[in-house]
Amino acid sequence: MLEVNDFLVSIDAFIGSAPWFPFVLLGIGFFFTIYLGFPQIRFFKHAWNVLFDPEAKSKADGETSHFQAMSMALSGTIGTGNIGGVGLAIYLGGPAAIFWMLMTAFMGMTTKFVEVSLSHKYRITKEDGTVSGGPMYVMDRGLKWKPLAIMFACAVALSSFGSGSMPQVNNMAQVMQSTFGIDTMITGGIASVFLAFVIIGGVTRIASFASKIVPAMALFYLVGALAVIFYNIENVIPSFISIFADAFNGSAAVGGFLGATFAFAFNRGVNRGLFSNEAGQGSSAIAHASAKTEEPVSEGMVSLLEPFIDTIMICTLTGLVILSSGVWIDKHQNTFQTSDFSIIQGQYSDQDPAQKAELFKHINFLGDDIIEEYNGEIDVVAGKMTTMTVTILNARSVAEDVLFSKDDDNGDAMPYTGKLLIIRGDLDDSDVVVTGKSLVHSAALTSIAFTKSYFGDYGKYIVAIALTLFAFSTAVAWSYYGDQAVIFLFGPKGVLPYRCLYIVGFFVASFADTTVIWTFAAITVALMTLPNVVCMFMMRKEVKEMVDDYAEKISN
Repeated sequence: MLEVNDFLVSIDAFIGSAPWFPFVLLGIGFFFTIYLGFPQIRFFKHAWNVLFDPEAKSKADGETSHFQAMSMALSGTIGTGNIGGVGLAIYLGGPAAIFWMLMTAFMGMTTKFVEVSLSHKYRITKEDGTVSGGPMYVMDRGLKWKPLAIMFACAVALSSFGSGSMPQVNNMAQVMQSTFGIDTMITGGIASVFLAFVIIGGVTRIASFASKIVPAMALFYLVGALAVIFYNIENVIPSFISIFADAFNGSAAVGGFLGATFAFAFNRGVNRGLFSNEAGQGSSAIAHASAKTEEPVSEGMVSLLEPFIDTIMICTLTGLVILSSGVWIDKHQNTFQTSDFSIIQGQYSDQDPAQKAELFKHINFLGDDIIEEYNGEIDVVAGKMTTMTVTILNARSVAEDVLFSKDDDNGDAMPYTGKLLIIRGDLDDSDVVVTGKSLVHSAALTSIAFTKSYFGDYGKYIVAIALTLFAFSTAVAWSYYGDQAVIFLFGPKGVLPYRCLYIVGFFVASFADTTVIWTFAAITVALMTLPNVVCMFMMRKEVKEMVDDYAEKISN
């Protein structure tokens, strides 16, 4: 599986993780922002009016209200990216990464406005009165480019597993086990039953579920986040300033954080921004196509608010929680993961400015890096390394208080004594467990930050419950996206087999290693985004006419 993951990583390096991808994503948003005259500012107030319009036409074709459609779309975007994704962005790029998440969201407001308006216009109404829509229908009926539509629909179906279902339940099961001691298989089984109940009811039940759970879980998370922010109120303004201070030159080293280049901050900020609000990916457009309205641009107006709520509000809130609490620069006791762990040749300290500068070059993959990964053996006595000519890195930081252990014949973890073979910086013996203090990232970082509040250690329960709700709601929304992709590819007959497979995959992923799935998801997200971006640009003149006509109507 490691070889499969490495192969997928190499593919992703040429698309979603390639240096040009963030420019494509920001570029399409920037283009339409200028081309359409800053609609995210011009129509911001009007968008709220449309969302809560009590006189919205209920007799128009469609199956959901404006609010239900946006709730369903938000349930798909407000997920682990808002909790773990922000923690990962700060870990990789420092505070500057949050700035680029915000820029992605600002441009993404226009991107989502365009993709939703087009998807609503080219949706179809089936014989039973239900509707289907999304970028695949725009590509097929509007752009008249069927192969591109098929490519997009296939990417949606695959991504519904890769980013919408399997990693979500895996995160959910892991956090319930670590926080409450609940077995991962039990969590997966119970969650799968609830998932089946919700998605088998179709879009009406999904939308009803989303319109209730999304506001509730957002409020729950808000209370916990504010408890951290007010507890650390003296750090909030400096933290907010740090987001903007190094936006164009990277984040400086501080504490255990060794610093990040502009390239890391920019790439990871944009990447996490896309994962958070999905603007440009085309997924939310599938949900909005179900809304009851005769005016496609009005639904685009509603969708314009999603990146604002999801990223500018919730992700900024999470960012301030992590930055103001200070936990992102501190080393915490944790179990080292293979992907974060490395042993390098030579002794290095993050307390020595010159050595810290060399470590900065190494972890940011700069061309003048002189540090080499270690090849050879290390000596370990009673769990502690006695070889003094190497340095252990974990999570882009110098590890401290490192302990090597291995299960004995009875299955009990015991401090290891003996030699360990190191190949290209990695442990050759996968049975050896390494623990110690280092930086942490993703949901674990957010969870620690939530304990630095008025709730104390109980704060981690807020993250656990919020992550569970966020992850489950994301899986529900993506099941509908997958439904619509399957309908486009195979017709309604493909929906039931797809749903069964979706639920089975959801259950299995709760106790499986999803490293490959996460990497595969990154590829499918890029394969959704690129065709969608091409389609939007090709139809730019039609979009301009639609928006100008709508602007004239609401001005009269």
